[in-house]
Amino acid sequence: MRIPIALIASVALLAEAMAAKAGPVSLPPVNLGDTNFEDGIAYPGWLFEQIIDLYDAGQFNDSGGGKAPGHNNLNTASSISHLAYLTPYKLFGGYYGAEFLLPVAAANLDINSQPQARAREVGDLTISPFILQWNDQKVFGKPYFGRLDIPVIVPTGQYVSSRPLNIGNNVVSLDPYYAFTVLPTDKLEVSARLHYLWNSRNNDPYQGLDASSIQPGQAFHANLAVSYEVWKGLRLGINGYALQQLTDDKMNGSSLADSKERVFGIGPGLVYSRDKWWIYLNSYFETGVENRPDGIKIVLRYSRAF
Repeated sequence: MRIPIALIASVALLAEAMAAKAGPVSLPPVNLGDTNFEDGIAYPGWLFEQIIDLYDAGQFNDSGGGKAPGHNNLNTASSISHLAYLTPYKLFGGYYGAEFLLPVAAANLDINSQPQARAREVGDLTISPFILQWNDQKVFGKPYFGRLDIPVIVPTGQYVSSRPLNIGNNVVSLDPYYAFTVLPTDKLEVSARLHYLWNSRNNDPYQGLDASSIQPGQAFHANLAVSYEVWKGLRLGINGYALQQLTDDKMNGSSLADSKERVFGIGPGLVYSRDKWWIYLNSYFETGVENRPDGIKIVLRYSRAF
């Protein structure tokens, strides 16, 4: 029986303070590069994954893409536990399933002219009660796999409005996605995951903002990957991610001009698989950054199917 390969909902714990942005509101953390090779492929059964994210940004960029003045640094380390299950039952031709993810993170924030901030906490829980996985499809005669997932990120993580840095975000986020993998040849695969992010209002924002509410804008973000099997069980490839905020952030119900975030990341990666487990190692170098930290990211992921 074939087994699950990759089922990860939309969370990658990059802990950012509101003050870490050129404006007063930041997008919550999302899946930027945590999923990549063979992402659209999955089969009925259980899957457990542990994901380690390391991120280091030595500068923050403003709304024009230039370096924000002064000394600014953000580094984070997170561990995300993920459990997913695809049933053998079908709905609309796809296998039905569900999943949840729970992150734990440590973050250090050092912003020019402000005290250094630290956080070591459990983050917000992601729950998806609705996954549909389609297999054995064809596109131009080539094997094609697709998956629709509708995860919800709920504000279960610790959040204190008097602190400039929190792992919890105090908002509800919807981040549905469609992932696919196509196999042009027996050894070559191309994968992508396309998300749309919506965020609720935070009615207890950081006290330093002197605001009654804030609301992060809506955004599109995607992961892209291409890999080639160079040895049995070993794939090498290129992976990347992109995020573009589509609507302005809001404060007290009013839109904030020049508040949209943007980032692109690209780098090499590999995956080694044997029997029912996989080990992924992926790196990303960010560019085209606006209204965000600008840095380097490394992801180590272990997957085990049952």
